[in-house]
Amino acid sequence: MAVDQLSSTFAALADPTRRAILARLARGEASVTELAEPFSMSLQAVSKHLKVLEQSGLIERSRNAQWRPCRLQAAPLEQVADWVEGYRRFWEARFGRLDEYLHDIQQQDETQSSRSDAGQE
Repeated sequence: MAVDQLSSTFAALADPTRRAILARLARGEASVTELAEPFSMSLQAVSKHLKVLEQSGLIERSRNAQWRPCRLQAAPLEQVADWVEGYRRFWEARFGRLDEYLHDIQQQDETQSSRSDAGQE
């Protein structure tokens, strides 16, 4: 069964190590050794993370003599942002309606409080 790009991207982003690698690559390309430096894991383990990122289209690896730089490919992240944006608009609308409802309740409470105060005079 084929996995769609969005699912593949979310699967790759599910791991904090891979997110940290992407954050590092957002600053510029780096070698596997450079990417492995902040982690207490083997180069082989980091390479496995890189393979997942590469298969999901989030990074690209090239070869330049002995140096094999990795670089961020942001297009899949744009798809994630577009997908999340729809839900952001949904929740903003919901929160807007909740705000209106709370404002109405507050107005009603103030009106009732004013009537009670006027009746006690």
